[in-house]
Amino acid sequence: MTPQLMQAIKLLQLSSLDLAAYVDAELERNPLLERVDAEDGSPGPADERGGDDGAAFSGDADDGGGGEDTSVDTGFASASQTVAETLDSDLSNVFQDDNPRATPEAPPALPAESWAQAPSRNPVSSDDYNLEAFVAAGKTLPEFLTEQLGLATSDPAVRLVGVSLIAELDEAGYLRTDTGELARRLGASAALVDRTLALLKTFEPTGVFAANLAECLAIQLRERNRLDPAMAALLSNLDLVARRDYGGLRRLCGVDESDLSDMLAELRLLNPKPGAGFDHAPIQTLIPDVMVTPGPDGDWRIELNNETLPRLLVNHSYYATVSGASKKDTDRAFLAERFQTAKWLVDSLDRRARTILKVAAEIVRQQDGFLAHGVAHLRPLNLKAVADAISMHESTVSRVTSNKYMATHRGIFELKYFFTSSIPASGGGEAHSAEAVRHHIRTLIDGETDTALSDDTIVKLLRTQGIDIARRTVAKYREAMHIPSSVNRRRDRHANI
Repeated sequence: MTPQLMQAIKLLQLSSLDLAAYVDAELERNPLLERVDAEDGSPGPADERGGDDGAAFSGDADDGGGGEDTSVDTGFASASQTVAETLDSDLSNVFQDDNPRATPEAPPALPAESWAQAPSRNPVSSDDYNLEAFVAAGKTLPEFLTEQLGLATSDPAVRLVGVSLIAELDEAGYLRTDTGELARRLGASAALVDRTLALLKTFEPTGVFAANLAECLAIQLRERNRLDPAMAALLSNLDLVARRDYGGLRRLCGVDESDLSDMLAELRLLNPKPGAGFDHAPIQTLIPDVMVTPGPDGDWRIELNNETLPRLLVNHSYYATVSGASKKDTDRAFLAERFQTAKWLVDSLDRRARTILKVAAEIVRQQDGFLAHGVAHLRPLNLKAVADAISMHESTVSRVTSNKYMATHRGIFELKYFFTSSIPASGGGEAHSAEAVRHHIRTLIDGETDTALSDDTIVKLLRTQGIDIARRTVAKYREAMHIPSSVNRRRDRHANI
């Protein structure tokens, strides 16, 4: 396996965020690479100097011409009509794309908004304006607790132990570490650690530093002055709450049905994860790699998201100038290696984009029913079916669909979402997608009135809709969707919970 082939495989399976980081690193390492101006898609300074015939793969033509739109209008024509490019022989196992390039007409440019042309009253230019600069950074749970610790005590020993305990909290606000082990690690007495822990349990948010769920809820109830013997018994038998064994809970707590219902309602008002409301890690915005929009004739327009496509050029003129002035063989060898690496990166990025577009176009063709009518019409699909349709290797399709997302009018979905197992039809007709079957099960349960449908009843109802499914499969799908059994749903309805 050549280094170029390894690079192409690596780029193919990278997500858009990982790809951006990889390209940034290559730009720092390779002086012959230049980024294209992303605002208007025009070539950067390197192209203006001439001699740069490298392609900005996400839409710029390789010959320096007028540019090529990375989109395809499809009424579900054959795969040979999707955009593609003749590839080098040693990459055929990765992309296996022997089809000529199609050049669909570029969409008309959107008119400029009138307000965008009005003079700004802000002394800061619109280019420098960043709304995020006015948003305060969120406070983490350790920061919030450390501030309270500084106000609660001035004892340096207690503060030292307190900071160590705060560092042991998980994201939910629980302390899973054994205090005896922590005392040995700090060289402190167990009494000091226990005293510090008791102080920390009085901090906000109420319930932090609990060892388990029952203690977390007990701390919150104690603050509300609601931790009576009946509620303490309820917290000691949370497993029965999870099983919805209301008869057993009434006997253990010594309450009637009405009191138990009130206790459970009060329990639901508590916070089982007091630390979850604080910042932990930056939330990454989900940016789709492919955009699918309805076309004017009932077809689908498929295009790559330019925001996820790095635009690079190889600076030929700089390479010719520097290599011509180099007197050492080692310098010329280094520049030649950097030049080849830059060309391979640009080519690999171009092929990556075209391969993603080709796979996405076939997925859209296969899942036309889902896009037009919803999840109930999602077809069973596997990697091999897509690979055979577009003459690619199954492993290539697997890499393309990993960590890639498609934006549709029904939402943003990972490409792997469209690959689901098959459920046979009861009348020997077309098989059903497992995701569509799960949708049918949820719809039936959501439509329940007075009677909770058992799994056997759901099986019979699905068979009337042409879906041949076993009862254990219904139970497996129901549990995966976190839907209680019919017995528990009946108990919930009876207890008015």
